[in-house]
Amino acid sequence: MFMSPSTVSSSRRTGASKRALQGLTLSLLCVAGSAHAQSHPFGSHHQAYHASTLRVSAGQAAADSATSSFYWQWKSRYVEPGCQPDEYRIRASTGDGAHVVSEGQGYGMLIAAMMAGQDAQARTIFDGLHRYNRRHPSQNNPDLMAWAQDASCRDILDHDSATDGDLDIAYALLLADAQWGSSGAIDYAAEATRVLNAIAASNVNPTTRLVNLGDWAKWPDDPTYYYATRSSDWMLGHFRGFIGRAGADWSQVLSAHQTLIETMQNRYASSTGLLPDFIINTHTTPRPADANFLEAPHDGSYSWNAARVPWRLGIDAAISGDARSRNAASRISRWIRGKTGGNPSNIRAGYTLAGRAIEPYNDMVFMAPFAVAATTDSGGQAWLDSLWNEIVSTAPTEDYYGDTLKLLSMLCVSRNWLTP
Repeated sequence: MFMSPSTVSSSRRTGASKRALQGLTLSLLCVAGSAHAQSHPFGSHHQAYHASTLRVSAGQAAADSATSSFYWQWKSRYVEPGCQPDEYRIRASTGDGAHVVSEGQGYGMLIAAMMAGQDAQARTIFDGLHRYNRRHPSQNNPDLMAWAQDASCRDILDHDSATDGDLDIAYALLLADAQWGSSGAIDYAAEATRVLNAIAASNVNPTTRLVNLGDWAKWPDDPTYYYATRSSDWMLGHFRGFIGRAGADWSQVLSAHQTLIETMQNRYASSTGLLPDFIINTHTTPRPADANFLEAPHDGSYSWNAARVPWRLGIDAAISGDARSRNAASRISRWIRGKTGGNPSNIRAGYTLAGRAIEPYNDMVFMAPFAVAATTDSGGQAWLDSLWNEIVSTAPTEDYYGDTLKLLSMLCVSRNWLTP
C-alpha cells in the first residue's frame, strides 16, 4: 500500500545528526551479530537471466559497485531498531502517522536477503524485520501483518493488512530459506508456508484468482472493494516462485494476472501499455477505478502505485523470458522511450492511460522502475544506459519510497535479483 504524496508531510525528512544517531544505535545493536554464511552472496549472479535481457553497457563490475554503494546509503537512512531489542524496522514516515508500513518491511526483507555477503549483518537485519512483523498481526488474519505502525510501534490505521507487503514478505522468506537454510532460530520455510496459506485464504479472490487490496476487502461487507485489485500488487515473478508451494494454485493466479494485464493494455492503453493504480469490476468487465476510489484523484491513472508496475512486470520478464510478461513490460518501455525522446529527465510523475503527463516534474519513483522494463526492450539499449546513468548519478532523496524503489530496481538491473 502506498499513500499519495499529497498526504506526505515534512516528517519524511530528517537531519544528518538524527541519521548519525540512528546509525550509531544500529551499529551497537549489531555488535552481537556475526557474519552468516550464505549460499548466493551479492555479486555472485547466481540467478540466470533470459538470454534476450539487456545488460547495462557500464559493465557488471560497475553495476555491482553502484548498487552496493547505494545500498549502504539506503541502509543508513532507513534501517533502524524496532521497539524490542531483537527487532528492526524500515523507516517509512509516510506523513499520515505511519512510521512503518508492511510494504516497507517486505522491501527491507527482500533487500537484506539479496545483500547477504556484501553486508555481514544481512541475516541479523532480516530476522529482526521478521520478528517485528510477527509482533504486528492483522486483526483479520493474524498470519498477515497489520499494515501500519507509529513511531512507538503501535498499530494504527485500521490494524488490517495490505496485500503487497505480505506478498513480498512471503517471497523474502523463501529467499531466506534458499540463502541461509531453515535450521536456525527462524524456520524460514515454515514461516513462508504460513504466510502463503494466509495470503491464499485472505488475499486471493476465489472467483477471479486475482489478488485483492487486503484482508479487509471481504464479501459481502465490501462488494466494490472485493472485486478490485491494485496493479502494483501483480507480482508475476513472485507468483511464479510460489508455484508448487502452499496455499493456492499459483499457476492459475499467475495466468489470471497476465490475462488481465493484456485486457487492460489492449482496452484502455493501446498506445502506451500503461496500467492504472486500481482496477474495479474484475468479475465482470474490468476497468480503471474512478477518481478517489481508494487513495487519490488519479486512482484510475498510471500514478504513485502503478509506478511500480514496470519493475514488477519487468523482472519476471527479464528472468523467465515468458512471452506474455516480456510483451507487457516491453510495451511500456517502448512507449516511455518514445514519449521522452530517450531522455530520462523528461519522465514525469504520472500519466493518464492515454499518455498525458499528470505532474510537471520528474521523480525517482517513476524513473527507476522504467529501467527494469527497459532490460526487456530489444531496441532500448541506449535508453537503458541513459536511465542507469541518471539513476546512479542521482543523490539519495531522503524519500523512503523513491530511494527504496531505486535500490530494488538497481538490484534487478545489475542482475543481483534472486528467485527461490
